[in-house]
Amino acid sequence: MTYDDIAAWADRFDAADPLAAHAPAFVEADGVHAYLDGNSLGRPLKATRDRLVDFLDGAWGERLIRSWDEQWFHAPTEVGDRIAALTLGSGPGQTIVADSTTVLLYKLVRAAVDGAEGRDEIVIDTGNFPTDRFVVEGIAAERGLRIRMLDPDPAGGVTADDVRAVVGERTALVLLSHVAYRSGHLADLVAITEAAHTAGAMVLWDLCHSVGVVDFSLDDAGVDLAVGCTYKYLNGGPGSPAFGYVSHMAQDRITQPIQGWMGAADPFAMGPSYVAADGIRAFISGTPPILAMQPMLDMLDLVEQAGIAAIRAKSVALTTFATDAADELLAPLGVRLASPRDPDLRGGHVTLAHPDFREVTARAWQQGVIPDFRPPDGLRIGLSPLSTTFAEVARGIGAVATLLSPEP
Repeated sequence: MTYDDIAAWADRFDAADPLAAHAPAFVEADGVHAYLDGNSLGRPLKATRDRLVDFLDGAWGERLIRSWDEQWFHAPTEVGDRIAALTLGSGPGQTIVADSTTVLLYKLVRAAVDGAEGRDEIVIDTGNFPTDRFVVEGIAAERGLRIRMLDPDPAGGVTADDVRAVVGERTALVLLSHVAYRSGHLADLVAITEAAHTAGAMVLWDLCHSVGVVDFSLDDAGVDLAVGCTYKYLNGGPGSPAFGYVSHMAQDRITQPIQGWMGAADPFAMGPSYVAADGIRAFISGTPPILAMQPMLDMLDLVEQAGIAAIRAKSVALTTFATDAADELLAPLGVRLASPRDPDLRGGHVTLAHPDFREVTARAWQQGVIPDFRPPDGLRIGLSPLSTTFAEVARGIGAVATLLSPEP
């Protein structure tokens, strides 16, 4: 099959795509022919220009400090509830938008192990994102804990059987990524959560690569804790704040370790000692990043219009198309698939491997084709369903094939 065949195939998919009408809502980048990095940083929405101007002129410029009383004070929980309802399959009162992913991970890992009396082990895996592993290393050193490190298949990820083999009466917490950042492997959230609970441990899920692109329910799975960023598939922009989920049951079991004024029962009382707020608000620490929350609100509107089930369906279609196109155009050039082939075991990105991909990625960027590279040899194709077209995927994979092909 030639590139022209792949391109024609993509055009037919785009013509039949029920979500195709949403792509023009995003800002177009001059000179970019294929943006295949939506799993690292989502495109901005055109509507966000007006939102930011309105915020500057209105809530901030006109209302000034009064906006804290009128709207900003409740933004961390209100936006959290919206993320929960639209993307996490969870009810209100369990999600906040507050800090960075790393800070929220620290809070929830530390809270979980501090509340696990008589348990001194944390389970994590070698393939987890560096910040997750670094946070666990630091807390383990602080608290004198043991780390049980899983070592999954690099082209796959952690399974429920892997977890069952290591958890036990000493396990305080299992921390895993729902979608592996390298391979795109989609973990069995329900079965792994059950395995941790059977051993009496809590589970904390990193949702950075699944929120907004995978359809799941934290409440139905009985998840204790979760953290996720908002700059990937929720298009909140660079440095947009993360969210933290603490189930109602877990809220009764743990206490967050960074006591700040915005998590107090009465922040403006300026009292002599800390008294925690009721419920999820107790997991806020300092002043919430209100300005940085604004861009994701437009994406949440779009997610609500499209529906997470339809978004997931297109994600599966996009990653399947990318895999099939790579089989036709790249496999003959020595490229191998480094992601699960089964779409039920795959999140929103596909990773391909070749020893020349570091150089190829750099040259592709110069040509306006933007995937990303993950050492030692992985080229990730991140596909954001509401902004990515099938034609864009075809152009990107075609460009990679051209760059890998020997010169005539």
